Parts: sequence; structure tokens; C-alpha cells
Amino acid sequence: MTAIISFIGWHDSGKTTLGAQVVAHLKRKGLRVGVIKSSSEPGIKFDTADTDTFKYRQAGADEVMLMAPDQMMLLAEAKDLSLTTLAHRYFPDADIVIGEGFKHARQVAKIEVIINPEQMLRKEVPGVIAVATDLNISADYVFRLNEGAEIADFIEKRFLLNEKRQPDKTSLLVDGKKIVLKDFIQNSLAGVVSGYIKSLKMTEEIGEIELRIKL
Repeated sequence: MTAIISFIGWHDSGKTTLGAQVVAHLKRKGLRVGVIKSSSEPGIKFDTADTDTFKYRQAGADEVMLMAPDQMMLLAEAKDLSLTTLAHRYFPDADIVIGEGFKHARQVAKIEVIINPEQMLRKEVPGVIAVATDLNISADYVFRLNEGAEIADFIEKRFLLNEKRQPDKTSLLVDGKKIVLKDFIQNSLAGVVSGYIKSLKMTEEIGEIELRIKL
């Protein structure tokens, strides 16, 4: 289980300075270190020079999260994760996740934005379903660059309205890949896991369970 410790004190008492020093020393020991900074102030800048989150990153923290009344932000070291893995892992409750980039992502629908007729990707990458451009281009679905509302309607009709979007009772990710489970398997896994949890004599009502297994 991950050890957790927090530095506390009044504002400007030196918590960040000391915490960053400790992070640097722990990293020299070869440890993986995450930092979560809490603030009661809205509108805080994240990971720019002279910010507390930047100081923790400079100290070598592997992941830094900011929790504030108006935002939650996470900065982590780069990992070779696909768009689908990122979406399922970090946005499991979203109705839709909008990506930017990821042009080679497989089994992901894409809308190509074109401003130069000599720089088009449709023939080089899979999954382009529409084009956004002010050029005279022929395609199945063409939108102008100022037609954000029309593109949103297109996305809603194509991916959301005609599907019975019931949230999964049980979600399973194996090495970052989401495994599609039939309803009876979802119900079976949920029943087994919740049964084990209830056997621990927990008194509070259970609404959601997160389980992570490393083999």
C-alpha cells in the first residue's frame, strides 16, 4: 500500500520549500514520488515558474496534482499510453472524450482540420470520418472552421443519440486496454467483489468500488 504523509502549516511557513527538498532526497534513493498539493484559493496557475507545483516537479516528483476549489490538475511523466487507455483510465464517467492529436490511434474516429491543401492526412491515417476546412474539398462530411456547433451536433447524432448509453456496472482494464464485458459478466463480477467487501464488516453504504490488481 502506498505510504502517505502531508506537510501542514500556515501560509508561507515554508511547507513547499521543505517538501520539495524531501522529494529530491527521496528521488535520490530511487523511490517513485507523487505530490498532491491542496489549496483553498481559486485561479491558481499550474506548473509555471515560481509556482509550488513547478517546484515539486523541479525537485523530481513523478506526478504532481493540484486540488483547488475551482480545478483539479495532474501532471505526470510521459508514458506510452494510447488515447483509448487514457480515456478509459482517467475519464471513466465521461459520455465522450475529445482528443487532440493521436493521428495514428487505431479504432478511433477522427475529424481532420485542414488549412493547407498540400498537407492532408486522410490517405495516411485510419478513421477520418469528417473534414473541417475553409478550402474547397470533397468528402462525405465537410464543415467550415467556424462551424463548431454543427460539428458538435454531428458528433452527438453519430455517437450518442442512437446508442443506449447505460454506464457499465463493472469496467475491466487489462494492461490499459478496456475489455468489453457482457451484462451477466458485469453483474457476476460486481456481485463477487461487493460480497468480499461486505464480508469486511464495513458499516458505511457502498456506492462504488475500485479494484486494481498487479500480477
